[in-house]
Amino acid sequence: MEKVAQYIEKNQETFLKQWFEVLRIPSISAQKEHKSDMIKTADWVVEFLQTKLGMTARKIETKGNPLVYGESAAVPGAPTVLLYGHYDVMPEDPRDEWITADPFEPEIRDEHVYCRGANDDKGQWCAHLCGMQTYLALNGAFPLQVKVLLEGEEEVGSASLSAFLDNEENLKLLSCDALLVSDTSAAGPDLPAITYGLRGVMGFELKLTGPNRDLHSGIYGGSVYNPAIALAKVMNAMIDENGKVQVPGFYDDVDEISQLERDALAANPFNPDEEKSQIGVDAYFGEPEYTVLERRGARPSFDINGLTSGYQGEGGKTIIPSWASAKFTFRTVPSMDPDKIKSQVEEYVKSLIPPGIKSELTYSQGSGGMVVPLDGKFMIAASKALEEVYGNKPVFLRDGGSIPIVSKLRTTLNAESVLVGFGLEDNCIHSPNEKFALASFFNGVKTSATLWEAFGKISK
Repeated sequence: MEKVAQYIEKNQETFLKQWFEVLRIPSISAQKEHKSDMIKTADWVVEFLQTKLGMTARKIETKGNPLVYGESAAVPGAPTVLLYGHYDVMPEDPRDEWITADPFEPEIRDEHVYCRGANDDKGQWCAHLCGMQTYLALNGAFPLQVKVLLEGEEEVGSASLSAFLDNEENLKLLSCDALLVSDTSAAGPDLPAITYGLRGVMGFELKLTGPNRDLHSGIYGGSVYNPAIALAKVMNAMIDENGKVQVPGFYDDVDEISQLERDALAANPFNPDEEKSQIGVDAYFGEPEYTVLERRGARPSFDINGLTSGYQGEGGKTIIPSWASAKFTFRTVPSMDPDKIKSQVEEYVKSLIPPGIKSELTYSQGSGGMVVPLDGKFMIAASKALEEVYGNKPVFLRDGGSIPIVSKLRTTLNAESVLVGFGLEDNCIHSPNEKFALASFFNGVKTSATLWEAFGKISK
């Protein structure tokens, strides 16, 4: 560890330069005008894997954005570990809320790097790339086979990678003993974490249409059903005052939280008052019989992600809008079947539509959650490596977020999964002013270099 720390300290500027190079590319998968940036980022990674890590690497074309795949030489008797990450990022909007002049120009402020993608996910997999550089510089070769898979569509549903995994030959290419993912968070600046559970996600868009044009609310008000009011009623009917989903049958397959898990989640040094201050709220919301962390990691939830209807400009405009729409998602727990939930939601929404209103419900994405055992060989090795780097034993978390493709990767590859994140909850991912602490980044570099050593000692 001392040699690792010394090497990293000596090469900090090099590692930052590499990280900043890829951060400057606006690889926004949600916007077609950035297609060339997606290709540019993929090319950057391929060249890095080839020239800096000596891997056999290539870009794999898909119907969407390219995948990047690289591998080191196989080591007889040693395992193979696949590192997964994504090189696409969220849009920077709203741009005027950033404290930096350019959301894609990394800027160091108060020991943090501010930039879109600084944490999610470029900062995390760049830490691994630098960790691999460190390991190779100190040891000459990896003690196991390392495979790298980066995709460019995680932020928009991973359709291309999902299709890629449906091919048997592609599964042979990606075959591994363990899947390593760094797209989650640590428990604190000096407290590492291993995420052993993720919720699933299901996305919908509902459009309600009434009259064939906007109507004068004075002439027609009180006689024509307003689509915006209808939409508000439908959305209100989705949950009760405590956030419990009201879709009939929704909780049929939800497992109750075991006491063992409740104890594990309670061991997290979570400070609710501090978090409320950070995010600017004075109270939490949700099922009162569960703690905040239980609600987030082990219970389903419903949220409206966007609402659109009527006049949005300056001043007023007295109309009954012709249409109204909402984007909404459900977070699910691993025991729930997305196909079953989809049917239940469709039937429930249909029952809520009033006369005079036409509805169109679109299902945009869906994936199940996952929970992995805590006693796997790679999980135990990762826990020891994190303790060596941080000086503290890691806590084990069930993350309320979703990484839809990870569940499919784990299932199709039949590999043990280890989710080790280096960021912090206040890093503003998906929001303006995304940031990543320099300490978090370099802890990630140290952890990566240490993980390859630890994983290499595991017999196949």
